Amino acid sequence: MYRDHTKVIQIGDVKIGGGNPVRIQSMTNTKTEDVKATVAQILALENAGCEIIRCAVPTLEAAQALKEIKKQIHIPLVADIHFDYTLAIAAMENGADKIRINPGNIGSQERIAAVVNCAKERNIPIRVGVNSGSLEKELVEKYHGVTADGLVESALDKVRIIEDLGYDNLVISIKSSDVMMCAEAHEKIVKLTNYPLHVGITEAGTLYSGNIKSAVGLGIILSQGIGDTIRVSLTGDPLEEIKSAKRILKTLNLRTSGIEVVSCPTCGRTQIDLIGLANKVETMVQEFEHLNIKVAVMGCVVNGPGEAKEADIGIAGGKGVGILIKHGEIIRKMPEEELLDCLYQELKHWNE
Repeated sequence: MYRDHTKVIQIGDVKIGGGNPVRIQSMTNTKTEDVKATVAQILALENAGCEIIRCAVPTLEAAQALKEIKKQIHIPLVADIHFDYTLAIAAMENGADKIRINPGNIGSQERIAAVVNCAKERNIPIRVGVNSGSLEKELVEKYHGVTADGLVESALDKVRIIEDLGYDNLVISIKSSDVMMCAEAHEKIVKLTNYPLHVGITEAGTLYSGNIKSAVGLGIILSQGIGDTIRVSLTGDPLEEIKSAKRILKTLNLRTSGIEVVSCPTCGRTQIDLIGLANKVETMVQEFEHLNIKVAVMGCVVNGPGEAKEADIGIAGGKGVGILIKHGEIIRKMPEEELLDCLYQELKHWNE
């Protein structure tokens, strides 16, 4: 697979590329200058499974805040820089483990060189970001619109600028809100470079549409062995990005840990609030992400045991009664209202 042969890059104490696990990344939506709020959000994201965190650095105060933020968190901290090269330098001076820049909007060659030299002195990786929404006018004209080929050429041009300055501690990101264009761009660039790739569908949208677009796009890309870090970009709580990223990686067998919840789609035989029960189970099992098991939630006691036979454990409800199922066998009956707690206790003592 491509990711087995990408260059290994170290971000803080996390290695990406070269066959290392695909890492989950997110971005804070607090004001970075507000250290307390930013730290609180990062710690919550850490607890949910975030492995690399990025913060916007639009001001010098934000860059300086990174120093205190870093003291209080436990995952690599990436500074997101646009336009002002001095902020990139300030972010690195205040402990950023990686910076994200677009050399095209940093300014003159001298300013880019100043950023690269600072990164080189500290051996800090640079993520070169290219976005379909800001593709250079000449490339849009060359390819008669925004295309995968234009994105690839733009990214490699930016990489070359930094390589020519004698630095290759790089990660590449090429993003588009067009899922198929994004997939095509990754399929092309992976054949032309061995730098690790950060993958995501940019501006994917709300929790509903963003999850669908991200699952499709990341599924296509990751299933081909492409991608070393991912972000599910959603308009909403960043915690939702982590939940979705973990599920995508689990579905693609790129993560072995974590509970998988399966549930039937309901039918006329359903005599319980299956939708409500399934949602409660999905929330509840997040406490047990260390377990690598499948949990089934079924809507009737008629087909429940058979439909849940491939699950490690499951519950099924009927009219006022519920059953607990293990490996396809009914092991207990109980009042319907006791189902959720019964499942919780089973998971709590799973390895005992």
